[in-house]
Amino acid sequence: MSAFFASLGLPEVIAGLIVVALNAYVLTGGADFGGGVWDLLARGQNREEQRRHIADSLAPIWEANHVWLIVVVVMLFTAFPAAFQQIAIVLHIPLTIMLIGIVLRGSAFVFRSYGAWTKAARDRWSATFAVASVVTPVVLGISIGALATGDVGAAAERIEKGGVSFADGFVKPWLGVFPVATGLFALALFAFLAAVYLAYGAKTDDLREAFRKRALGAAVAVAVLAALALFTSYREAPRVAGGVTGSAWALPLHVLTAIAAIGAIVALVKRSYGAARVTAAAQVTFILWGWVLSQYPFVVPDTLTIRDSVAPRATLTLLFIGLAVGTLILAPALRYLYGIFAVQPEEVAGRNRGERRRKAKERTKS
Repeated sequence: MSAFFASLGLPEVIAGLIVVALNAYVLTGGADFGGGVWDLLARGQNREEQRRHIADSLAPIWEANHVWLIVVVVMLFTAFPAAFQQIAIVLHIPLTIMLIGIVLRGSAFVFRSYGAWTKAARDRWSATFAVASVVTPVVLGISIGALATGDVGAAAERIEKGGVSFADGFVKPWLGVFPVATGLFALALFAFLAAVYLAYGAKTDDLREAFRKRALGAAVAVAVLAALALFTSYREAPRVAGGVTGSAWALPLHVLTAIAAIGAIVALVKRSYGAARVTAAAQVTFILWGWVLSQYPFVVPDTLTIRDSVAPRATLTLLFIGLAVGTLILAPALRYLYGIFAVQPEEVAGRNRGERRRKAKERTKS
């Protein structure tokens, strides 16, 4: 462990900041995608109320959440251009699908809210929004899983030498069992986060209960798909399997992830939604950092490490200064934005109690 910290320098700090930005995107933008999943799966007598709650939760902040993805991309191609080149070339198909999904999802959300005057038009935009919300996180997870297998780096080297077929260079590296399992796992994680957040912010008991049940169901799906991803990693992503099960940090990270996961489930069972939101976010965070540490020090396993692909130090220094200045501007603005639209469960509970007392008095008078 001491050797690990002794090896850290500015390149590793920049790489860590990229993961921090990715972490922020997963906890915010990822939950937005999960909201689209529940929009697609809305059921029951109050399904339109569920969709309105999802739309009301997404509307103020969904576009701002993509700032984190932009930060990740800009930092990656600035600080680690060689790695960005390999990733962008080999994975250009899933990455393009992901970008199209992001655009379609955002456009459909806006047109459904402000440009659809008939039920048929609203249904079309709702379907587009929901399908894009499902496909995009799956493709994102597939890209991450493909990167972990080491096939991306190997394909990039074959492409550079020439003579590789389109399928071998641009399709097979990401169309494997482990990448697909990772994509489904990412979808389940985002749906779980969204259900917890939506239960936390629900304004009625019925809505809160509907999303609480969905969160518990998604938690089961997360556990099952995590086991599937781990099982397939032994054959297709041995570096991840070895890091997750045999490294020095594996046991403490597993313990923290388990505590967070169990804490989230217990909080949901007890209907403690504030605690559920914190522990669910912690669980997802520990999973993300476990994936990162399993591949350290590689950016593109098994061809490019952080030091192999890093830009000149002058570029890193300027990037770090730009990040510091940008953070001073961006962080307070985002905090203010989130604070404006934050929903306090105590306030919601108080409104519900007041509404129940008012209705009880009306029944008594009648």
